[in-house]
Amino acid sequence: MTMPCLAILCPIPEYEEDWSYIKADYVRLLGEDTAFVDWTEASDLKGFDLVTPLLAWGYQRDCPHWFALLDQLEADEIPVCNPVRILRWNSDKSYLAELEAAGIATVPTRQSEALDDIALAQARAAFGCDTLVVKPPISGGADGTFKLAPHDPVPDSVAGRRMMIQPYLPSIAAEGEYSLFYFAGEFSHAIIKRPAVGDFRVQDQFGGYEEGVDAPPPALLLADSALAAASAISRTQTLAYARVDMLRGENGAFMLMELELIEPSLFLRFAADGGAAFARAMRAMIPV
Repeated sequence: MTMPCLAILCPIPEYEEDWSYIKADYVRLLGEDTAFVDWTEASDLKGFDLVTPLLAWGYQRDCPHWFALLDQLEADEIPVCNPVRILRWNSDKSYLAELEAAGIATVPTRQSEALDDIALAQARAAFGCDTLVVKPPISGGADGTFKLAPHDPVPDSVAGRRMMIQPYLPSIAAEGEYSLFYFAGEFSHAIIKRPAVGDFRVQDQFGGYEEGVDAPPPALLLADSALAAASAISRTQTLAYARVDMLRGENGAFMLMELELIEPSLFLRFAADGGAAFARAMRAMIPV
């Protein structure tokens, strides 16, 4: 009997972040026949039983190529998890406005089609705060993300670009950012990520660090509601994997930062089962 063959889309060889330890985890959990395919070279994936973009880091740096790949996967009717429909929806963070309209508590967000000082001034007035965070709508790993104090100019690298503007929430430094993980629709584990002193970015490459945490009941409620709303909006069923990122607003209530449904780091070392639920969820997606 031929073993099912799973392809995990992964970064280009020269990608700057180390993902070897995650690769080793996936091989351990999913089997030695797991293939890792540079997402920019994934021109023909018809020979695989299942494809997932779990390690397609850097897709935001070549958006036309990324969306063309999603179109090709769909046209070739290749089994993909998560489904292409929700991958496309989740690629652009303008989905936050849809979730907010659906009643999900999200970090307040304004969109500027061409970021300039006027857009920053209008956002400060609308949010009633001085310090802002700006980020590209299609982004990852804090690429192009900046914290701007009251008199900071628009960074040259993002001036005139379509950008999201959000208030800087002090809880990111005071407490941290929560991430809740779901496999096949069931909650698995949670972590809290904290930035290095003097920074606001929680990613490892900027000195951020994480630790396991018990998910507070209000965080679970928000995550469940956000995932249900995302499925309704995108017309998708239960997802094989999902990460829900959130933090507390100034009133102490949790607010959604992002849904990570494409290529989230899953921090399986914090899962009580070592990732067994994740492996089951992935295997269940392989057509029989």
